[in-house]
Amino acid sequence: MSDSSIAGVLAALRGSFRARFEGAATEQALRDENAKILGKKGELTAILKQMGSIPADARKAVGEQVNAVRREVETAFEECLVALARAQREADLQAAPFDLSLPGREVAPLGHAHPISIVRDEIVDILVSLGFAVHDGPEVELEENNFTKLGFPPDHPATDMQDSFWVKVAGAPDDARTLLRTHTSNIQVRAMSSHEPPMAFIAPGTTYRRDDDATHSPMFHQIECFLVDRNVTMAHLKGVLGEFAERFFGAGTPVRLRPSYFPFVEPGAEVDVGCPFCKQPDGTRPGCGVCKRTGWIEILGCGMIHPVVFESCGIDPETWSGFALGMGLERVAVVRYGIPDMRLLFENDPRFLAQF
Repeated sequence: MSDSSIAGVLAALRGSFRARFEGAATEQALRDENAKILGKKGELTAILKQMGSIPADARKAVGEQVNAVRREVETAFEECLVALARAQREADLQAAPFDLSLPGREVAPLGHAHPISIVRDEIVDILVSLGFAVHDGPEVELEENNFTKLGFPPDHPATDMQDSFWVKVAGAPDDARTLLRTHTSNIQVRAMSSHEPPMAFIAPGTTYRRDDDATHSPMFHQIECFLVDRNVTMAHLKGVLGEFAERFFGAGTPVRLRPSYFPFVEPGAEVDVGCPFCKQPDGTRPGCGVCKRTGWIEILGCGMIHPVVFESCGIDPETWSGFALGMGLERVAVVRYGIPDMRLLFENDPRFLAQF
């Protein structure tokens, strides 16, 4: 293309772009017209691509003409954009006023916390008010922290591939054995290995086991609670349990400890609370379908921290003692709300969740 032909095209463009811009009725139409001129495939861009074919002695003059037209197009585009906005604003002001007496539009109902989150936050608030601090730890854990330091024997069923989710961590040594933690007791080990006693911590978090039925889920939530100090006894443990039951399940809720075995405590116990569903005005609990007519519901396991656990964490069991308790949040939520099947908590059915 010669410099004279380019000049002719520029003259034609200069004489037409304003009318094209002013004929655009909407902002999008205006932007489309601008893109036809200045866009990647626009008319002015096409001219710039022909600059290499122009003789060198005329290239500077033609370039100045192209830039002058570009500036004119850009200025006209901005002016028309402002004019469109002003016209739209004027149309709004001149339009019929809104009828403020009309009812407002219905707003979609807002969501709320999941029942597990509600239960977790309430339990954390109660235990923090009793002097426990919150401690956190990883969900992918070493076998040493999840089992060995807690006194699990090598042949314990929990260490079997069919009971736990064993995983391979990229970049870890070949002999490193890692798994998705089966309880938040791994945080107890980490805290006692990195803090000097006395200490009082709670550890809420997600845990994983190969269980899946009406009362178990492969992914569930726990809160571990432990205290280490001098001369700690079962009386301290029962005092914390009693206060927790009073605040969480209601005044007058009795607590019962039944001897049980856990590798990381000695002695150990299962904890039952008086069934809140069959409680009578006089405080008696004759039994119902939820508690299987016993008047009691099991909610957690507990006990005095085993000396082996203290030794594995570098704490002298002759000087220090302590207790630990752990509860599944799903189990507590089931008891609290009378939920017939734990799996309902994970199915995300809005008809179910809307009841909380």
